Amino acid sequence: MSDLNQGTWAENIGNTAPQNNTEQASAINNAAAALGTFQAAPPQNYTVVQGQVTPDTEETKRLKENYGFFGPVTFLYAVFYALCMYRNGSGVTYPFFVAGSLLLLYFSLSKLGTTLKRGSIFYMAAMLLLGISTFCTDDGRLIFFNKLGIFLLMMSLLLKQFFNTSEWKLGKYLASIGMTVVSCIGELDRPVKDGLRHRKERGISVNKKVWYALLGLIIAVPVLLAVLLLLASADVVFRQMTGNIFENIRLGNAMGVTSRIVVVYFVTYALTAFLCKRNIKEEVPDRRKGEPVLAITVTGLLTLLYLLFCIVQIVGLFLGKMQLPEGYTYAMYAREGFFQLLAVSLFNLVIVLVCMSYFKESRVLKGILTVMSLCTFVMIASSALRMVIYIRFYYLTFLRILVLWSLAVLMFLFIGVLINIFRERFPLFRYSMAVVTVFYLALSFAHPDYIIARVNVANAPHEDMSWWTEEEALKAADDFSQADMFSGRFFLAFQPYHDYSYLAGLSADAAPVLIQYLDELGYDMAAFGKDSAVAYANKISGDGVYRGKKDGFGYFWMERMQIRTESLGIRTFNVSRYWVVQGFDDLR
Repeated sequence: MSDLNQGTWAENIGNTAPQNNTEQASAINNAAAALGTFQAAPPQNYTVVQGQVTPDTEETKRLKENYGFFGPVTFLYAVFYALCMYRNGSGVTYPFFVAGSLLLLYFSLSKLGTTLKRGSIFYMAAMLLLGISTFCTDDGRLIFFNKLGIFLLMMSLLLKQFFNTSEWKLGKYLASIGMTVVSCIGELDRPVKDGLRHRKERGISVNKKVWYALLGLIIAVPVLLAVLLLLASADVVFRQMTGNIFENIRLGNAMGVTSRIVVVYFVTYALTAFLCKRNIKEEVPDRRKGEPVLAITVTGLLTLLYLLFCIVQIVGLFLGKMQLPEGYTYAMYAREGFFQLLAVSLFNLVIVLVCMSYFKESRVLKGILTVMSLCTFVMIASSALRMVIYIRFYYLTFLRILVLWSLAVLMFLFIGVLINIFRERFPLFRYSMAVVTVFYLALSFAHPDYIIARVNVANAPHEDMSWWTEEEALKAADDFSQADMFSGRFFLAFQPYHDYSYLAGLSADAAPVLIQYLDELGYDMAAFGKDSAVAYANKISGDGVYRGKKDGFGYFWMERMQIRTESLGIRTFNVSRYWVVQGFDDLR
């Protein structure tokens, strides 16, 4: 079977006289069917997709035509990524990398003949703020969620620019993001193909002198290193000077930087190439074909159960007029169930969205979903109050703050759901994305570890708290009643905070509070300047120090901070880690 090369394309379609690109593609496919499988590239401005030749989109044509721009700029972007991000996931260069990514997007869209769509500024501003938050915090959990948020916002922004996403919902967005990520693999050879095509069309040839220069460079590098070693061994001054220059140049680092440049270059170009093809279907079919009676039956029974539960919550927890089981106080009653109620609230959100997306319109169903949503508000309030009371007894942790944050987000999401029940054109997905983004930005910039340290340390034993005896604390806890919830006394701790092991695990975000507290407790602050704060403390104490004790936890926190700040420099500068170094320096 003969190869299907460029000459064969012309021979088999030359007499078809097609009227447009679609007819041209049909003629090529007929020729290919006669000759067999594709064994060569299709003609200019055509692409093989799933065994069929299709006309290139306008964006793909411009991508190929402007390879002289996209090729070098994408490579420079990959180098910029390596410079900003290599072994530096949360330094001051991170927001610059995010800004550089957005700048690349802006100029790429301009070359592709399009402009930023309405609403894109929100995505871009949120990404920049998350980038700034990343270099301002030392909390690994926030850094992870910041980067996840930037990725999802960037992918959503790209889809918005290349497709009409006005009618898309969460499922469509997630499926499209997954399809884009996976399909990029099939485009990884595009930089090479487009580069060769560009070189052939422009008649570009590499001067022989350039090849000789490259060959000379390859030969010179090992020779230079060998002579350098000989000279360094011959003179101690020269050895020290060159040692300082080349101490950070290692084979592993060079390979790590090179591999990142190569991967980012090919992936970035492949992502652009796939989006230019516009292979994702924009249409969102109406899936509301289910019989509403089924949904009414299920949600109706659930809503009746929720109404009964809400009555118990209002009478018992909020009004305090219910007889509790024997041995239960209002404090014990309130401390149970907040995680379960959070799970039920999330389940209700899924149920309401499924009913709105897959069942035919029904006034009865809308009424039931409205009541279910209102009941969910009561559950959210009950869960939040229980969590506040739990914090009242056991103080703050990151998980407890996250639960309160999630409940606040859920409340605003259900407000959007209620609107969407009666107004089908309400942009629920865009509203939900805005709510989650704004609330997460608030959480990220709030630095939960700082809040945790400030609240918990304020209620930890101090020199002026000797009057706070264990007997008085237990008596106060036993006397706590539902009426105390809304009094000023409710926000006062019953017993001193004593989970020092948790304090030892806080990030550098807590430094402004912990450094002051450690100094107040009489810690030897010079331990931070030693190789190991724990080893130094064990040596001077004789008996050893312990992570969970008041007089030992600080040395374990210092040692963690030593590790976190040992590589602090111009490129890796981080605000929270700088506070650690500055805080200890101020006490010296």
